[in-house]
Amino acid sequence: MIINLCFHGVGVCSREREPGEARYWIAVDPFRRILDDVAERPNVRLSFDDGNRSDIDIALPELKERGLTATFFALAGRLDDGDSVDASALRSLRAADMGVGSHGWSHVPWRGLSANDIRREFYDAREALAEASAGPITEAAFPLGRYDRSTLRALRTAGYRAVFSSDRFPARASSWLQARYSVTAGDDAASVRTLIERRVGAREARNVAASIVKRLR
Repeated sequence: MIINLCFHGVGVCSREREPGEARYWIAVDPFRRILDDVAERPNVRLSFDDGNRSDIDIALPELKERGLTATFFALAGRLDDGDSVDASALRSLRAADMGVGSHGWSHVPWRGLSANDIRREFYDAREALAEASAGPITEAAFPLGRYDRSTLRALRTAGYRAVFSSDRFPARASSWLQARYSVTAGDDAASVRTLIERRVGAREARNVAASIVKRLR
């Protein structure tokens, strides 16, 4: 089993795009200490959602310093936003052997999308990100963690190799649907270490059950 950790922003959130976004940003010092701790843990995989500029300005140098890799799920609709990664940044991530995936076009929930929205979020966004990053986009991450059976069916039809949720339980490395733990502003190296090392218990069982409900509804 593996532990997928997901970051959203590193440093200070200078502009909230959605209410409460700042609580998903982690300060630089605890971020560094978390990386120090996971550097020796091969069962931990890292990813970054939302395509914030801190991905390239802060996270990438810290990852490279420790010989770590991560997958960065960017938003196609924010490539021209000065607070977000642009095409040059995405290509720098690829050049550093980082993965680039899709977080969709406009950071809307993927549950209950219309046919036109599916085209934009799953296909148009993938094409735009592939062109911007000069490489294929084979993985996707749910914005806001929301999905249902129809979402999963549409993503499989679109041909994504793996999709990532925020369901907070360990994942099998070979699973198509990968659960992740989001790291928030209230976390530090100790809380993340506890998360990684604790035995699977009632909390994870509840999260697995909730994921099953999402897949069936």
